[in-house]
Amino acid sequence: MITEVFLLPYTTSGSNVSDKPRLQMAGVRTRLLFRLQLKAVKCMKAIFRAVFYLRSNYVNKEGKTPVMLRIYLNNERLSIGSTGIAVQQSQWDREKERLKGRTTEVLSTNLELDNIQSGLQTIFKKVEMTDEVSLERIKSEYLGKKEDVDTLMSLFNKHNSDVARQVGVSVGAATLQKYNVCKKHFSNFLRDKYGRSDIRLSELGYIVIHDFDIYLRTVVGQNPNTATRMMKTFKTITILGRKLGVLHHDPFLNIRFHMEPVNRGFLTDEEILKIANKDFGIGRLELVRDVFVFSCFTGLAYIDVYNLTPENIVTLNGKQWIMTKRQKTSVETNVLLLDIPKSIIAKYSGKTYRDGNSSPC
Repeated sequence: MITEVFLLPYTTSGSNVSDKPRLQMAGVRTRLLFRLQLKAVKCMKAIFRAVFYLRSNYVNKEGKTPVMLRIYLNNERLSIGSTGIAVQQSQWDREKERLKGRTTEVLSTNLELDNIQSGLQTIFKKVEMTDEVSLERIKSEYLGKKEDVDTLMSLFNKHNSDVARQVGVSVGAATLQKYNVCKKHFSNFLRDKYGRSDIRLSELGYIVIHDFDIYLRTVVGQNPNTATRMMKTFKTITILGRKLGVLHHDPFLNIRFHMEPVNRGFLTDEEILKIANKDFGIGRLELVRDVFVFSCFTGLAYIDVYNLTPENIVTLNGKQWIMTKRQKTSVETNVLLLDIPKSIIAKYSGKTYRDGNSSPC
């Protein structure tokens, strides 16, 4: 800010005149100018507008082009998409963003566009009175997607309920469990650390993220890599809040995740054979051992062994193969069956397991 100081002319002629009144007057004028500038800043209003335009690269079966909608807030812009209205390109006035002509169809279409524009202005005026004015918020209100999500636990509930509806369709039950565990840990953290059951989204900042990370590593007792994965899961919740337009800042800004290298070790051939030939004397432990050994000699994850059915065992040129898809990546996998996994399959063949699977997992 530039502050102007007004000084009265200084004179030394005649009587002994003090500079103090003159400097006081300058100070008064400086404060007055500052207040006027501050008032002007407060009076500045956000500039919002809606723009209609044609999707020029597409024409429907009727020879019409969709009218698209974009909104602007000061120097930012956001595309909303199609208005659901299609028009003839030759009738479109680009400057007025309306149809040309006075026919009943033209007037009706222009009225629809007017209603969309006035509706957006109404939404903007309502949102402008809050501290949550943003293009994402206006878009959510316009599309009817605004939900009563203003606290972190309500955002958690929204996210996890959405994931729950997708279980068995595009995500697995383990994914839902991962988010539910994260929610449980964060709920316990709020109670233990702050004595609260929830916090507003505007309160979610770096200090809360930092404290939650420390809580996972100390109170919960997670190792560094497990805690890091949990924090990544938690970040997914905040990303949803940003997309919904209910979280207006990035609490993970400038936060970087680092995984520590882990030496997992490995079993030698002799050690695996010792496990394979061990007599446990308990059927349940033998089953666990057989599944583990089967995974060692096929390279399949437990969930992929769990999903095996007799149809996955295919004979080609006199050799048996496992032909399946990885559940995690949906990548097709063909594994040649060696003698040890063959013997494990033979051990459990002829027995009935759940849903016709060949694995007793």
